[in-house]
Amino acid sequence: MNEAGGLAALGLHGQIAVFTSAVLFVIGAIGVLMRRNVIMVFMCIELMLTAGNVALVAFSRAHGIEGHIMVFFVMAVAAAEAAVGLAIIVAIFRHYGVVDLDRFRLLRW
Repeated sequence: MNEAGGLAALGLHGQIAVFTSAVLFVIGAIGVLMRRNVIMVFMCIELMLTAGNVALVAFSRAHGIEGHIMVFFVMAVAAAEAAVGLAIIVAIFRHYGVVDLDRFRLLRW
């Protein structure tokens, strides 16, 4: 592998993976900021975590196995977050009958 580091060490396929990861992260961030449905915001957060995983795998291809190991930890955290987040969303819907962020004001000051 290239010892220079950075994107040059990744090669063309690694650079494409990092670019794809950045695009996915930006799409997820825009979705979090623009969406009003809690489920859609939750899905956009998961998309951002997936983008981080893609970047970790791309960088670990050039710099060692540590990125692959980190992906497993991120996936475990994402699974726990999905379970807890969906349980909270279901509880909110059962109690208030709405999952729209504009009409749901429990967490505001």
